[in-house]
Amino acid sequence: MVLADKGYCGTSGATAAGGTGVWYVPPEPAAREAAMASREGLGGYLADRRWMSRVLDETYHRMNELADEGRYPFPTGPDGRPLRNGLQGPEYMRRMRIRIRRAGVRILDHSPVTELLTDADGAAAGAAGYRRQAGEPYRVRAGAVVLATGGCAFLSGALGTNTNTGDGALFAAEAGAELSGMEFSNAYGIAPEGTSVTKTAFYSFATFYREDGEVLEGAASQGGRSAIARELLTGARVHARLDRADATAQAAMRLAQPNFFLTFDRLGIDPFTERFSVTLLAEGTVRGTGGIRITGADCATSVPGLYAAGDAATREEICGGFTGGGSHNAAWAMSSGSWAGSGAARYARSLGSGRAAFRPVTGAGGAGLRPAGDAGSAAGPGEARELVRLVQEEVLPYDKNYLRRGSVLTGALGALDDLWAQLRSLRGEGAGLVKVRQAAAMTAHARWMYASALARTESRGMARRLDHPEQDPAQHHRIVTGGLDRVWTRPAELVA
Repeated sequence: MVLADKGYCGTSGATAAGGTGVWYVPPEPAAREAAMASREGLGGYLADRRWMSRVLDETYHRMNELADEGRYPFPTGPDGRPLRNGLQGPEYMRRMRIRIRRAGVRILDHSPVTELLTDADGAAAGAAGYRRQAGEPYRVRAGAVVLATGGCAFLSGALGTNTNTGDGALFAAEAGAELSGMEFSNAYGIAPEGTSVTKTAFYSFATFYREDGEVLEGAASQGGRSAIARELLTGARVHARLDRADATAQAAMRLAQPNFFLTFDRLGIDPFTERFSVTLLAEGTVRGTGGIRITGADCATSVPGLYAAGDAATREEICGGFTGGGSHNAAWAMSSGSWAGSGAARYARSLGSGRAAFRPVTGAGGAGLRPAGDAGSAAGPGEARELVRLVQEEVLPYDKNYLRRGSVLTGALGALDDLWAQLRSLRGEGAGLVKVRQAAAMTAHARWMYASALARTESRGMARRLDHPEQDPAQHHRIVTGGLDRVWTRPAELVA
């Protein structure tokens, strides 16, 4: 077994950069019922309780396994009982790296994948990529592939998301897989201005202020980030102070998320008594919901031999149209990773060692790798960086992606379509290939997002449309999307 990581396995990704809550609920009927009901309305009633129950069971088992085998040092509460509803990311990921190495997994660090390999029948048969430190390409033949590449935050600067550029979704689509829930991608996290830490939950204790010291009305309410976004769009600053946290809450917050306070400590700011300016950072499908559509209980995709896990996969099954940082996402990552790994192993064994190792394979990659039409042109040194900037111009501004209107989405999608056409004529080489493919992944991700957002002419979950502010009962369905040169969408009715 081979694990290829875009960064250093154990330190790359959103979880490794900080702590995370986990949707860990004891198997008590009342507690489970409350846990499932808590997000159904927020998610627009698009979740599936069968999947919720499965994830709750699997997460409970996996978290207990971590504790019982001594793999993670859970703290204890005042009553002496272990607290298993959260994990400190750096320690958790460090221990997971040790665990997989002991299991015999070969880790390829700093080895971003650039495309999937498929066999003559279109089944996933491995991956190709580039080893940054060795300065050479590589290929891995495999009986099956699990994509656990995370979501896409468009290099917004949010903590831990610099490797989350939607690569897995592009690879899956190139192999023929579909995506779902991509309209639920307009997540923005609150962060102190000029920093990267988006631990938004703690801002429930905040009061927000305009530059003149006046309270910014509505900013502290459910959906208050809209008020913050509108104020920031005027060019004015927004300030916050965590002045609604009492001494007990303050101590608990510092214990739960120490990295949240590092910035303040370094700047000499007491966030509980002093005001500080804040901004909103795009987190896309990292804190959003959409991703690769799964078609089976083992997290298989519509492509034989291809599986998806964590933020790379849609989380609609347990969250519908609304999720957030940690909690459900962390439980989904833990559960889907277990199921996808088992499913991939079963599929690989079904092929037999001879077929898996020696079947002819071809690369499935397109934009930035194999230009359409003629020979294409080699991407220049700064071209990938410029392409990323152009994508960001369409997805980072609050008045395009967060405060959505149909006419604005249509214009942005048109610009992204033009950008995609440009990418289809480019060819990256060496280390430059990684950057061009990353730009292609971000562009594809944005096009699926906006096409799906245009298809949902209502406001449901986190997919809010200012021109369609109400929820439409006739649109109680999921939206599936896909396509590369031509993006498409279609409704998918919920299975009772």
